[in-house]
Amino acid sequence: MASESTTRQRDWWVIVGMAVAAISAAVASFAGLRGLAEVAGWPDRLAWLLPVTIDAYAMTSARVWLAGTLGSQRARGFARANAIGAIATSILGNAGYHLIAAGIVTVSWPVVVLVGAVPAAVLGLTAHLHALTSVAEPSDDETTAPADDPQSRTQVRTERPKRRTETELLQAARRADARHRAEHHGRPISRDGLRSALHIAGPKATELRRRLADEATAPVNNDRKEASARP
Repeated sequence: MASESTTRQRDWWVIVGMAVAAISAAVASFAGLRGLAEVAGWPDRLAWLLPVTIDAYAMTSARVWLAGTLGSQRARGFARANAIGAIATSILGNAGYHLIAAGIVTVSWPVVVLVGAVPAAVLGLTAHLHALTSVAEPSDDETTAPADDPQSRTQVRTERPKRRTETELLQAARRADARHRAEHHGRPISRDGLRSALHIAGPKATELRRRLADEATAPVNNDRKEASARP
């Protein structure tokens, strides 16, 4: 009993210590990045947006990376790189501000350009990450051949240029939609998701998405017709 009580007490000390460290780090980082924005020419009323932008960027990327259920493996890999990049950006930003505040580094035009480019860069990277999370994982029959199988690689290269018929495209679209619904709680696949999954052009993806939507609503329309035909 005594050892169990000691363990619980130590656990609470660890939790409290982590909380204090997290709060102090967040406040210090916020102050440093806000100061960097101010010395780079941002208005005082907007300087707080720089640390908020970087922190939101880091949290979003870390969420996709660590959740393990959002998007494909490619999306999680991209999110991992972005999360690490956001943390590195925060570290460099804070270090740069303190170097400037200590008079070791002067504010020059590269500093102003880099700080001013952060919001636009974060917006573009976050939008790309969101697009990747809507792309479903390829199935086993759609993955490429192993690298150590030259015969399979030759076969894949030989079969890839073949033109698929409308029926084959529709069947592939149905499979992609079924996988997407299974992985995203019944949500149908988007046009961009079809385009990426089937490697087809935008107009064809739009046509297939419309046909899938028509197939989804067809049973409902038939039930309504049967109900109206009954006496």
